[in-house]
Amino acid sequence: MNVALTYNVRPEEESIKKILPSNEIVSSKSNLSQTPQPKFNDAYAEWDTFETIDAVRNALSLYNNVNLVEADENAFEKLRTLKPDIVFNVAEGQNGISREAQIPAMLDMLKIPYTGSDPLTLTTCLDKARTKEILTYHRIKNAKFITAFAKEDLKDFKLRFPVFIKPIGEGSSKGIFNNSFIQNMKELEEALETNTNIYNQPSLIEEYLPGKEFTVAMLGNDGDLNVLPIVEMNFDTLPGDLIPIYSYEAKWIVDKKENPLDIFKCPAEIPKELEQKIKLVVTKAYKVLNCKDWSRIDVRLDSDGEPNIIEINPLPGILPDPKDNSCYPKAARAFGLNYNDMINSVLFISAKRHKLI
Repeated sequence: MNVALTYNVRPEEESIKKILPSNEIVSSKSNLSQTPQPKFNDAYAEWDTFETIDAVRNALSLYNNVNLVEADENAFEKLRTLKPDIVFNVAEGQNGISREAQIPAMLDMLKIPYTGSDPLTLTTCLDKARTKEILTYHRIKNAKFITAFAKEDLKDFKLRFPVFIKPIGEGSSKGIFNNSFIQNMKELEEALETNTNIYNQPSLIEEYLPGKEFTVAMLGNDGDLNVLPIVEMNFDTLPGDLIPIYSYEAKWIVDKKENPLDIFKCPAEIPKELEQKIKLVVTKAYKVLNCKDWSRIDVRLDSDGEPNIIEINPLPGILPDPKDNSCYPKAARAFGLNYNDMINSVLFISAKRHKLI
């Protein structure tokens, strides 16, 4: 097939350093627990590296003709000119809460098939509060929550501390820092003000779930849906000054390819009953949010040991190097798929859904 690969590529680290003043760059040796959010440049955390884009292109090129299309303001004309048989979409987009839906919306207009979920699902899942409202309506467990933009929104606050705060519409651990774990109202007011100033959007505030955390890779549609081996997070490997979450500090500062954390176990070593509960809740969430072809769903246990949905990621991270802690490829390998097989499986599943094969 003629395949277009749509993507956003992360600027090189040196380019980022030119954007920020030198005192805004944080060393991996910094005291992470004391570093406020503005010290971190997470603007491009959702975008892919050149290494990832090359790996996806190489995988697709094994069986197809591949053209790269960067997801910028020129993408529409390029796609209209190329008119590929199908688009393999990993583009995160550039602006606004609809950014992940921008390329799929263009493709819908051009009547070009593409991998992954449609604009409505992508936009809904990026909005953490809307996702939780839908999950709650369908009685799928998730932590109690509110949204807030200013201190006035906390006037009738009824959640139990500790709580967790994060921007309502970001991914890849953007805005999720060690000090997002909140013990009292004073901390909450300060964190909310900081989030609003930096991200200019409401924050999601939810009761903290104290149990183990898992992430689950999903592959397929309807009757052919596969729940890949569950990934368990071992937060005991984090430095002592970090709380047990996969925060921005943990994901992008501490966990490096040259010195990776031994933080993920796949398959998870959990009782069969819990495994079945997790598979049941992620399958239900996947279908309720109308995810297509693939997604990664994060789950955490509450104080009763019951799995709760944290987030749904219809555009999962797919770092190609096995040394990197990238959960979807890790689960795929445990399922028996190498990186090239994983990418082409997504393409095949999508082509089949679009009746191209």
